[in-house]
This record gives sequence, structure tokens and C-alpha cells, in this order.
Amino acid sequence: MTNVLPPLHEGHAPFTLQQLFREAVDAFEEWDTEVTEPIVTFEGRILPISTVFEAMRGCSDIMPANLLGAITDRLTKPWEGAGSIDQMTFSIAARILGVLVRKRLFATDSADLIAAAGAQQAEERAER
Repeated sequence: MTNVLPPLHEGHAPFTLQQLFREAVDAFEEWDTEVTEPIVTFEGRILPISTVFEAMRGCSDIMPANLLGAITDRLTKPWEGAGSIDQMTFSIAARILGVLVRKRLFATDSADLIAAAGAQQAEERAER
């Protein structure tokens, strides 16, 4: 599905893709207890935010300082990347956010499975 997004040019993202990345980060930050992954729109197409993050995995552009905090606030371990954290690329941020999306979706799926199993067990006990 990433072919609906503008391609990187020698590791650089067009401005429209950088803006879409910002929208995807905002959508991630607002993602509360919804079960489904947040979406963004690009040229009339609806895309899950993970699609945007995946498209930016190869982007060597440096993250703008005003967006960097949204990423670094989510790091659970000390920064060990090459170079200063202030020089984080979109690629690194996209990889971090991609992992966080998968973890959130996995946790939601696991919680749904546990709830369904609990409901089934309660139903079986009620039938006895």
C-alpha cells in the first residue's frame, strides 16, 4: 500500500510525505483506547498510520526539533543511537513508531483474546 505515497528521492522525503508523517505522529499521540489503528488521509485515500511510518523507514532527513519530542518522550531506554538524539532521522523515528504501533495492536489483540476466553469460560460454567 505504500505505493500510493510519494517515493523517497535518494533517501529524502518530499514535503508532502513529511507533513503526512507529522499527521500520523499526531494521530498516534491521540490514540487512546480505540481498538483499531488510527488513520490519516492522503489525496483522498485512507491509510493506517503504520503505512506512513513504513514509507519513511528509509528517509535520511533529520527530524524537525518541534516533532522530535513526540518521539523521544516514548523512548523507554536511554538513547544509544549513532550521533546525538537531536540529530534523529525520520528513518529512526519511523522505526520506533512502527514498533510502538505493533505493540499497541498486539496488546489490544491479546486483551480481546483474554476477554473472549473469559466470557467463554463463564458461559461454560453457567451451562453446568
